[in-house]
Amino acid sequence: MWTWYKLLIFSYLVTEIWMEKQFVSRRGMTLEAYSTWNHTDLERTRFKRALYKGHYCRTRGCCEDRNDDCIIHFYEANAMCYCDKFCERENSDCCPDYKSFCQGNNQYQKGCLRDGQHYGEGSVIKENCNSCTCSGQQWRCSQHVCLVRPELIENVNTRDYGWTAHNYSQFWGMTLEEGYKFRLGTLPPSPTLLSMNEMTVTLPSQTDLPEFFISSYKWPGWTHDPLDQKNCAASWAFSTASVAADRIAIQSKGRYTDNLSPQNLISCCVKNRHGCKGGSIDRAWWYLRKRGLVSHACYPLFKDQIFNNNGCDMASRSDGRGKRHATKPCPNNIEKSNRIYQCSPPYRVSSNETEIMKEIMQNGPVQAIMQVHEDFFHYKSGIYRHINNLKDESEKYRNLRTHAVKLTGWGVLRGAQGKKEKFWIAANSWGKSWGENGYFRILRGVNESDIEKLIIAAWGHLTSSDEP
Repeated sequence: MWTWYKLLIFSYLVTEIWMEKQFVSRRGMTLEAYSTWNHTDLERTRFKRALYKGHYCRTRGCCEDRNDDCIIHFYEANAMCYCDKFCERENSDCCPDYKSFCQGNNQYQKGCLRDGQHYGEGSVIKENCNSCTCSGQQWRCSQHVCLVRPELIENVNTRDYGWTAHNYSQFWGMTLEEGYKFRLGTLPPSPTLLSMNEMTVTLPSQTDLPEFFISSYKWPGWTHDPLDQKNCAASWAFSTASVAADRIAIQSKGRYTDNLSPQNLISCCVKNRHGCKGGSIDRAWWYLRKRGLVSHACYPLFKDQIFNNNGCDMASRSDGRGKRHATKPCPNNIEKSNRIYQCSPPYRVSSNETEIMKEIMQNGPVQAIMQVHEDFFHYKSGIYRHINNLKDESEKYRNLRTHAVKLTGWGVLRGAQGKKEKFWIAANSWGKSWGENGYFRILRGVNESDIEKLIIAAWGHLTSSDEP
């Protein structure tokens, strides 16, 4: 009798081993490999049942009514669902999702999946600058060109172009069109500006232009760091106010070092009502000459101004002796000085590289007008050049690309492919978190992005009583 039982057990084990080897071989997978996965015991059991198509349970007499051909992968629960009578048992250990999934009461039947998360019909999610709507169990997304393009950043950073790109959170979610519309704002130069005669600087014959020059080193405390225009399209105002402030400080030999208020220009230089919707630098210089500006401390930047139509909170009048005085106190209650600063009519500097260098070294930073391409928004460090082998740029953005910046110096360093390259140092108006602490370097001497095409400067308008 005992021998019979031993034979029966031995026969059972041999059969079991043989069956498992057959099915494992057929599926090209081993239980040992599966056991290394990080699955729960319940998932492991379901896997075995799916693998052996019912033999695993039938040899143990536990799944007599189960139809192993009726198996659906229940992705939302990361489980296998058996849609048969076996799952109608009162205590079902293998199909806890049977009633909800197989009998039509499943909350996941309608909707869409995204990154393992379920969304109901009609749900809207944002992916960068595009909106995706769940419709008919599918995501239907808009097809805008986004300002932040990971493939563009990767292209720049994996090749030796001489500069690095970065994904800026301040630009995430904006379309390329919105970037051009809100982050630039300088209108194309007028015929009046383009027809101005170019002026040159006369220096002593023995003067040598250095390989490196930085305005803040020659005039410490007299030049001003970049501000942040945010989504106010007013680079025309920021660059003009900053160049004027630097020039007044240098000409007064440090007597007047206030940064001038771009908000004063945005709110008060309102011919054609541009403000945060764009403006012209010739109009900005006209306002500085005729009306004058107060300091940035007196008239600070407004928050969320693009959604508000802020009126002008500052006015000035002439005293008849060539000076103007404010007729209102500062909009900022903390600052008491509402002194008005003015400039001479602007003049155009020669587009010659050497002449621009002489002008900056002799008289201070200058204003430059440049054309902004989509890759410029991603600039982080290095010597910028526009990358021409990216996807073709849309024609519809070409009239929204003019930008005004401040040139503050120059230098020579190794750039693309280890070669020495000449560059300008320029101050942008996108805050200090952008670029090299708010500044950027750009190729010099080749008119990269039209950076040398139109250079503007002005003198501070100081009366005899203002002279130091």
